[in-house]
Amino acid sequence: MSENVNGTLVNIVPWSESDLELLRLINAPDMMEHLGGPETDEQLRIRHKRYLEISEKGKGHMFSIVLLPTREVVGSIGYWDSHWHGENVYEVGWSVLPGFQGRGLASSALQAAISHASSEAKFRCMHAFPSIHNPASNAVCRKLNFTQISECEFEYPPGHFMQCNDWRLELDGI
Repeated sequence: MSENVNGTLVNIVPWSESDLELLRLINAPDMMEHLGGPETDEQLRIRHKRYLEISEKGKGHMFSIVLLPTREVVGSIGYWDSHWHGENVYEVGWSVLPGFQGRGLASSALQAAISHASSEAKFRCMHAFPSIHNPASNAVCRKLNFTQISECEFEYPPGHFMQCNDWRLELDGI
């Protein structure tokens, strides 16, 4: 699924075996600063397996972000089933590699993921939970018309609590 936001064209491609290397690149300390720090290789392998299985279990979708027309893999994005404040929702998260940040790629990929989730017509809304200390991810939510609900404490990864903004987007077609 391709998306163009402000002239930036990306494709989101279903997660595959070859994306383990992308996970390793994303696992850099500066990339994981707002997410509890880097994971061990074993944790990455478990995450990779979970990403490969999420679609077949009907619990969401994980994608690599591919820059067009060069076809460079520049990050990841996904959404998954979640339960938040008594409601079944999609939760969404993304990472763009440092050399590609600041170019609108996360916004383009998120727009494609929103379109994909909307076409499923499973849940009425999508939530994003970027750290309050991550201005870039919060700006992506604002740019794509998510509504900031509140600041909240959020556990991610398990055992690590962080202060986040709860952003909500009503999905079309639900």
